Amino acid sequence: MTQNAKQAETKIIRPGATIGILGGGQLGRMMALAGSNMGYRFVALEPVQDAPCGQVAGQIVAAYDDREAARELAKRADVITYEFENVDSGVAAMLMEESYVPQGSQLLHTTQHRLREKRAIEAAGVQVAPYAEIGSEQELREAAERLGLPSVLKTATGGYDGKGQWVLRSEADIAPAYAELSRSGAQLVLEQFIRFDKELSVIAARSSLGEIKTFPVAENIHVDNILHLSIVPARISEDIAERARELAMKIAEGLGAVGLIAVEMFLTASGELYVNELAPRPHNSGHYTMEACRTSQFEQHVRAICSLPLGDTSLMTPVVMVNVLGEHVEPVIERFAKADEAAVKRGVAPKLHLYGKSEAKAKRKMGHVNVLAASVDQALAWIDETNIWRA
Repeated sequence: MTQNAKQAETKIIRPGATIGILGGGQLGRMMALAGSNMGYRFVALEPVQDAPCGQVAGQIVAAYDDREAARELAKRADVITYEFENVDSGVAAMLMEESYVPQGSQLLHTTQHRLREKRAIEAAGVQVAPYAEIGSEQELREAAERLGLPSVLKTATGGYDGKGQWVLRSEADIAPAYAELSRSGAQLVLEQFIRFDKELSVIAARSSLGEIKTFPVAENIHVDNILHLSIVPARISEDIAERARELAMKIAEGLGAVGLIAVEMFLTASGELYVNELAPRPHNSGHYTMEACRTSQFEQHVRAICSLPLGDTSLMTPVVMVNVLGEHVEPVIERFAKADEAAVKRGVAPKLHLYGKSEAKAKRKMGHVNVLAASVDQALAWIDETNIWRA
């Protein structure tokens, strides 16, 4: 059977079945916790011993490109998904021949490469920031003149949380930026710098039966290129929120996504929306859904890949998600170990999620807190009052 025919199959995977996950980090962990409540079993393929997902599910300890280990995953699972983009798309393609991978390998292949991703977004009829493929320092100079400065030079593959990119603010940045980023051997892309008013994201879910639902728009604030806060509801007009949700649905449909797809966007002062990046999986900016929505992003992902009806995505309470990095772990644990007078006074309910990572390194995502409140201002005030997240 061809991959296309295999991908066209639709199976209802009922509770009680086993879900295999390529990757065993925190997203797999939270997926397994949500799916276990529905009666599913989980097994993850992950090279790190005692990984976050492996603490709550079965684990095959092997490299992501280990094909024999992938075949073992296929034997033990009724359906296979992935929890982050940097798994081997070739392994995913192989598994399509030997197992049931409703997400397929094409979207994974597309989103692993910025140029492929941008072209796919444009093909879906959605706007991205003007960009240029870069193959030499001279091409970079010509593109920088055409797109203008500042612009952002990025590696087309790899890179996350600000890694693999360089903001070109003047011509003097061109030579060192090209020398540094071209050293990896990856293709490069130059993007016009969008002077945005807000960064937004929408998590969309599309089931293998074609049903699509979106979660409320999150307003995201980054510090040192790492997501710091997700504020929901986003402090934008309903018109902009509706357009953001429509863009996410258009991309999910146009790219034939199955499961979740996170769509990150820039909102300009004039009200324009530019799609920045995609992630075909649960996303950090969707963690707020765990307590604040009727269905979490993790349960929704399980529903989508298993061909169950998608859940209600309604927001039940305003919420601010704040990431817990390595430097925040000890003060966060200390605060949650005793009565929190500030939370009582402000009428907020902070919900702690730690991921079970073995080493708390600075700037490493170790967990998050969902701060439920009557308003996002109250949640933000509590976060500020703790002194934990102040620079």
